[in-house]
Amino acid sequence: MTIDKTFDPAAIEARWYAYWEEQGLFRPERPDAEPYTIVIPPPNVTGSLHIGHALDDTLQDVLVRHARLKGKDALWVVGTDHAGIATQMVVERQLNAKGQKRTDFSRDEFVEKVWAWKEESGGTITRQLRRLGASCDWANERFTMDEGFSKAVLKVFVDLYNQKLLYRDKRLVNWDPGLKTAISDLEVETKEIQGKFWHFSYPLADGSGAISVATTRPETMLADMAVAVNPEDDRYRALIGRQVKLPITGRLIPIIADEHADPELGSGAVKITPGHDFNDFEVGKRAGFKPAEMLNMLDAEAKVVQTSDGLIPEDYLGLDRFAARNKVVEAIEAAGLLEKIEDRVIQTPYGDRSGVVIEPWLTDQWYVDAETLAKPAIEAVRSGAIKVVPESWTKTYYNWLENIQPWCVSRQLWWGHQIPAWYDEQGNVFVAEDEAAAQALAGNAKLTRDPDVLDTWFSSALWPFGTLGWPDAPLQGDPTGAGKSLLTRHYPNDVLISGFDILFFWDARMIMQGLHFMGEVPFKTLYLHGLVRAADGSKMSKSKGNTVDPLGLIDKYGADALRFTLTAMESQGRDIKLDEKRVEGYRNFATKLWNAARFAQSNGIAASTTIEAPKAELAVNRWIIAETVKTVQALDLAIADLRYDEAANTIYHFTWASFCDWYIELTKPLLAEGADEAQAAETRAVAGWALDQILVMLHPFMPFITEELWHALAGPTHPRPYDIIVAKWPMADARAIDPAAQQEIDWLIRMISEVRAARTGLNVPPGARLPAHVRGASELTRTRLAANGVAIARLARIDLAEGDAPAGGAAQVVVDEATYVLPLEGVIDLDAERARLAKGIAAAEKERDSLAGRLGNPAFVERAKPEAVEKARADHAEKSLEAEQLSAALARLG
Repeated sequence: MTIDKTFDPAAIEARWYAYWEEQGLFRPERPDAEPYTIVIPPPNVTGSLHIGHALDDTLQDVLVRHARLKGKDALWVVGTDHAGIATQMVVERQLNAKGQKRTDFSRDEFVEKVWAWKEESGGTITRQLRRLGASCDWANERFTMDEGFSKAVLKVFVDLYNQKLLYRDKRLVNWDPGLKTAISDLEVETKEIQGKFWHFSYPLADGSGAISVATTRPETMLADMAVAVNPEDDRYRALIGRQVKLPITGRLIPIIADEHADPELGSGAVKITPGHDFNDFEVGKRAGFKPAEMLNMLDAEAKVVQTSDGLIPEDYLGLDRFAARNKVVEAIEAAGLLEKIEDRVIQTPYGDRSGVVIEPWLTDQWYVDAETLAKPAIEAVRSGAIKVVPESWTKTYYNWLENIQPWCVSRQLWWGHQIPAWYDEQGNVFVAEDEAAAQALAGNAKLTRDPDVLDTWFSSALWPFGTLGWPDAPLQGDPTGAGKSLLTRHYPNDVLISGFDILFFWDARMIMQGLHFMGEVPFKTLYLHGLVRAADGSKMSKSKGNTVDPLGLIDKYGADALRFTLTAMESQGRDIKLDEKRVEGYRNFATKLWNAARFAQSNGIAASTTIEAPKAELAVNRWIIAETVKTVQALDLAIADLRYDEAANTIYHFTWASFCDWYIELTKPLLAEGADEAQAAETRAVAGWALDQILVMLHPFMPFITEELWHALAGPTHPRPYDIIVAKWPMADARAIDPAAQQEIDWLIRMISEVRAARTGLNVPPGARLPAHVRGASELTRTRLAANGVAIARLARIDLAEGDAPAGGAAQVVVDEATYVLPLEGVIDLDAERARLAKGIAAAEKERDSLAGRLGNPAFVERAKPEAVEKARADHAEKSLEAEQLSAALARLG
């Protein structure tokens, strides 16, 4: 097929992706090959592809496509998460639009509606992953609510319960009054809100005085159970053990000693409401209050309810918490107990989906003993069984796991894995995988199932083995003798790639559950990438209007360009500042490759018939073979080290500079009409081989254009036995490296580049041909000049001249030991050029020095915005380089 003049990504992407999927090429049959496994972080079934997904999945696809090209049995497990809260919200909104609500239906009826929504609309993100080019094993797509995976979830719950590692307890949770469920820390968004700091006077019970406390949540005083002071605070030492009579409720509460009270903060005394504050909960436990005894003053909608002691006045009952706040403040002020009010910025937790203020709430929930499960997970990283990349994240990992709290795994929803626990009429609990098993445990007792569902992080923690057939799959191979099970072959996984922001919520929990249930780590390497930020480094957000739609970039520049951008900018431990100009630049790179392939095709260069390099005599051909092998070596090393930026830059510079710029230009005379046929045939063979290697090496990064060109360059005499997606990775054969040829062509490139730079710097007209008089050249250089005279004349636009250069102005170009004198009399106005260069040098040096002064001022560096300091440094470097280049050009004039 003839390669079109214009590269049009949209025309080829849909066609090739559909072909790969239809042919089963994302997981070709390789039962005897070395297994390689990655599991995708399952996106929410409600989701759509955002730029974070695009980065995460591109990085995974690079590794999977590379492993496939290496001949491995590469499995990229794909699937979606049922996303309990998000999905229930979507379906409830649809019902609300029809004037209905969830409670109009039975639980089973509502769940049926969710399944119907999932079948109709839940595949948006998986279709979008295909747009990106993600080569997942779609034939075995999983869902966290599918039958097999649900079986794994229930087994894990029951096993952990029977092992006394999962239990029901009354503790504080992040309660979302809008959704009326507990939520995880990940689903809490903290915002800075302009608020108040109220100072109240609490009278001592004996009437002998008062103690001052301060709070940002006055309404919680209705459930206060103590006032805490620091045991080392001399001001209050005599008050410890005495009682306070609370205003409004009249409740008598003790003054207790606890280090939580900071003598330097406010009055040094703090009110303690253990049922409505996480810190106070711990203080209350230390003071001897059992969770069951802690007072609760709010219902699921955050409205005031009566506490167990019945002391809240009736006119407060039923009030919204913020209305209660106003009423409390008014009552305290009326009693003359309001000391002062301060304006203060308050760190306030909000539900990321509901948008309402989160309330710490004392409820009965199911918890996992995370502290016990964390110990093997800590050791797995310490021992090197799991390698964390970048290694700097290990400190954060250890710190969290060493201080881990019980994990709340229950949610008050209808959509999700319903907790396999049943209660009899006395409140006894029976945990089993199904109702029949629970009934067998309970005898003839009437049972009611726990209405709650499991947190989605609980189920997704089983992803590395639950997706591979556990618990039904045999761990040690197929007992029929037919071979190993999917689970045995592909657990543990090779690499887990995720954003650092879910290190605790997902990655660490997979490690805990994998070690506990499989006896092995779930993956050998954990790679944590940064965030994708706006071009100026700010965090992307819809409110700022600076989010980037990856599908829009794909529409504009093609998936290959976006993928290459994200890979090239992924540097371990750093966030990505995504500038659309970079995407445009890599689209230009794809066009450069496209045009190189068109040149090859028009000059009779076709697909190679061998992975091994062809025999070559010409230095330029031996050079490109050596450069190709060195690129393979560097690429293999970068991918092994997960240095994505190095890998992308390695193949980019080789393709653009070495092959498309230099090799093609240097070989054009060898392919021209009338050239030596033997040399032309050798060059066509080598060029075809090198271009093949480029396409295969580039395929993991840019799969669509490489597959298109791979087939376009095939022909009747050079058929392709396989598609590039399952081609063979190039050989890094060091024997193909010819140092002498490399040195010669490297010299040639430097020589031409220096002459070009001199011409450009001195404003020599591009079309002007200049004589070049050579001084001080060694025998080797003269031999090289003679051998490469045609290329030098054509690319540097100089003609080698005999004898000394004539008197007058001339450019001096030094390459190694030789000096090339290029007379410029009559070519340019020498005096005007000297004046131009001198003026340019002075201007560049002035700006350089001004910027240096600003950067040398500590006040600027410390107080200015980071982006302003960074820009000043970049401008300083730019002006310094400009001054150097102009000075070099002036020096060349002699």
